[in-house]
Amino acid sequence: MRELRRRVSGLRVSGYGVRACLFGWCLAVLVSSFASCFASQAQASEPLVIAASPSLAQPLEALARAFEASHRQVNVRLYFDSGLDLRRTIAAMENHPTVQYFMGSGPIHLIAPGGDELLTRLEQKYYVLPQTRRPYATVSLVLVAPESLVDAPSSFEALAQDSRLRVAVADPRLTAVGQKTDELLKALGMAEAMTRRVDVATDARAVLDHLLQGQADVGIIFGPDAYEQRERVRVVAVAPEQVSRPIIHSLAMERNCPNRPLCKEFLVFVQSPEARSILKGLGYGLPEQGQ
Repeated sequence: MRELRRRVSGLRVSGYGVRACLFGWCLAVLVSSFASCFASQAQASEPLVIAASPSLAQPLEALARAFEASHRQVNVRLYFDSGLDLRRTIAAMENHPTVQYFMGSGPIHLIAPGGDELLTRLEQKYYVLPQTRRPYATVSLVLVAPESLVDAPSSFEALAQDSRLRVAVADPRLTAVGQKTDELLKALGMAEAMTRRVDVATDARAVLDHLLQGQADVGIIFGPDAYEQRERVRVVAVAPEQVSRPIIHSLAMERNCPNRPLCKEFLVFVQSPEARSILKGLGYGLPEQGQ
């Protein structure tokens, strides 16, 4: 009887040992699974931060989503700020006395200001790495007409010759598009001849409103602005580059970019055929290949 009790007790101990081993094995599997899951999530959420001008929200959002579609482990994050504030933010970040960023440790990967003038200044201050600038889009003035206007002028020269047409333009004192329009009309020698035919609106959106409400026959705006009303207006002419240089938009790598290989991939992507097709569809022009 004592021997039987010892055997039973041994079996009980052995049973506890088996259960403990099984529990330990299950726990190890669960820990391993969670670790793999978290590692996968960390890989899937690899950030790519782009500091940009708010005026570039639409094209950069489109490019970001397309890049993520082919790079499942990347999450492109866009930080928007105006040109001057963007410069101040980058300068403050890189020169902060208590937070020192070094090569490969910064919070920003790429910089995309609204126009290359600011990018040139940032290069001069060494806030972006030299020779990393990549032009990806251009913006030109376009002549737009309502879909209902059958006999729309096919060029800016034709606009000057038809004295019946009223032209909506943005205020040159308030907007960049207005300033560029004023420069274009003067360069073409059309400014004085069109004085009585010009309908001055506040900005590009107001130009489209005036056009669609019948206050003007045609309007002059930037190509991407025409995209918003593409179902109601059409682009009938693009300003000739020899008299109105397009605005060039470029990206460059921030000096302390934390992942240079990833940045290079995005810079290559924005000049790819896929990216160029996306940008063209949004009303942007395309830089010459090799720029």
